[in-house]
Amino acid sequence: MIRVVIAEDQQMVLGALAALLEIEREIEVVGQARDGREALDLVAQQRPDVLLTDVEMPVMTGLELAAAVSRAHPGTRVIILTTFARGGYLRRALDAGASGYLLKDSPAGELANAVRHVYRGGRAIDPELAREAWIERDPLSDRERQVLRMAAEGMASSAIATSLGLSDGTVRNYLSDAISKLGASNRVEAARTAREKGWL
Repeated sequence: MIRVVIAEDQQMVLGALAALLEIEREIEVVGQARDGREALDLVAQQRPDVLLTDVEMPVMTGLELAAAVSRAHPGTRVIILTTFARGGYLRRALDAGASGYLLKDSPAGELANAVRHVYRGGRAIDPELAREAWIERDPLSDRERQVLRMAAEGMASSAIATSLGLSDGTVRNYLSDAISKLGASNRVEAARTAREKGWL
């Protein structure tokens, strides 16, 4: 049996995914989580073969979850299942250690096939999305992305500096560099561009 944990914050989607996979004779859903932290705890308890996770979730995102699972539980392979058909998200998912990246509007049969393929050590990635991911590279550093994300949430530079243990000037420099790299005129435009590309 291929043991699977599913992480998805929308209850109806979570139930549908579990029901879809349970139809398969060789797949067993051993846990369902509504946020990233709960999913990480379930992986530690159940030691599943595959973790299927959404990207956007409360407490811990799917990308953060993938990275944490890859570090702490390398025997569990991660598949990202999302609505975001963006190359930037795919690159970040692969960098986080994910073995698969599927879109929620993919045919239902592809999900079970992807679980089987990833379980056997392969990768399951939409080819069109893979091409897009390697055409346009993410120009932001991890720190620039972090600062820009916090600014996009409405935090002032001084508050970001306090939160990250940085000086105000250093935060302004990170924001300025991010704005410049993205060809934006201000932090709001920079955040919007980064989010549309899947880089934020």
